[in-house]
Amino acid sequence: MVDPALNVVLYQPEIPQNTGNIGRTCVALDAKLWLIRPLGFQLSDRYLRRAGMDYWQHLNWEVVDALADVTSRVPDASIWKLTKTATRTIWDASYSRGDILLFGSESRGLPQSLLQQRQAFNIGLPMNPLVRSLNLASTVNTVAYEAARQIDALPSSGP
Repeated sequence: MVDPALNVVLYQPEIPQNTGNIGRTCVALDAKLWLIRPLGFQLSDRYLRRAGMDYWQHLNWEVVDALADVTSRVPDASIWKLTKTATRTIWDASYSRGDILLFGSESRGLPQSLLQQRQAFNIGLPMNPLVRSLNLASTVNTVAYEAARQIDALPSSGP
């Protein structure tokens, strides 16, 4: 299999519909989806499959126990950590082919132990302070498309 353009990593995802939609985005962008256990749903969940529709069969994906399982397989990738506490935005990042886009769980985000490492790689989306958080699938879509644009990995079809 060809190396993916990007590696989208979900740290302990909880909502199957989000993961299904993120899987569809990964297929659209030739990105690999990594799921770090524990998962808040069963992989056979009908909502997961329904949200991913018939694209799930084309998805390059893997379930692992820890972030180290991902980084050992893509050791040269930068790890861009998405957090609402970041001082840099997704547009301040300089992505490279094969980079890791790391997203936390829907209810807890990423653990502080991860966010405290290499803080220059913490990035976020600006939000009105009235908004507590953005939907995970929407955030992944926005960040992944920006990263794909920067590395010239957008699909050739479409607008």
